[in-house]
Amino acid sequence: MADPSLPVGVFSLDHVTLVVASLERSRHFYVDILGMKQVERPQFRFPGMWFQLGNQQVHLIEQHERSAAAGFPAPPANATPGGTFHFAFEVADCKVAMESMLAAGVTLRGGPSLRPDGCVQSFWFDPDGHVVEVFSRG
Repeated sequence: MADPSLPVGVFSLDHVTLVVASLERSRHFYVDILGMKQVERPQFRFPGMWFQLGNQQVHLIEQHERSAAAGFPAPPANATPGGTFHFAFEVADCKVAMESMLAAGVTLRGGPSLRPDGCVQSFWFDPDGHVVEVFSRG
């Protein structure tokens, strides 16, 4: 029997789930702009899509009568980009990624900026207002 006083022992992040207003609009962002691969999804009773990146996935649920609302409320005007709920994706070169995302019409939330660990980071809004960090190592 396991000792309940010990840590659970989490060893990896499997997926992040986002509620979105439009699967196709979000698919364009995560697949066509960010370059993730759409993968097969089990036949749940509600619409959604799954995307693969490395060993992790992003799961989308299209907003429906039994889901949360799509996106997040807008952060206060004085909130720093990194001080809001966000998730981060590593890329080869943040500045090159920024050029591509700006050319695709993605809305910049903040950056580029240099993190204390030497990484270059920028923050973006996905189509539903989720804050997405894109960063590259030194």
